[in-house]
Amino acid sequence: MKYKKWSLEEKLEILSSCEDLGVVETCRKYSVSTGSLYSWKKKHEKQGEAGLKVTYDDRSKELKQAEEENRILRKLLANKEIELEIGRELLKKKFGTSDPRKI
Repeated sequence: MKYKKWSLEEKLEILSSCEDLGVVETCRKYSVSTGSLYSWKKKHEKQGEAGLKVTYDDRSKELKQAEEENRILRKLLANKEIELEIGRELLKKKFGTSDPRKI
């Protein structure tokens, strides 16, 4: 079954219908899972209509791709730093100096 995004008005209509018809009949009528219905009901009781408002991820696709690329580049940079540190340690052992810049 395809995922559906419900608007605030639809959610309120479904919740009011739930009071009249009952949970099972409402879920069948609107093709809503009982888990979603109970979740909406709980949010509506705690926060009112504000709890049912639709919130989407505001980050654009380009921003998500840039963040993923940034994560990969940071990982590569960390690996290079580790390689350089290993090289410095090997030079210290080979030449017996504490400062690799003196070599």
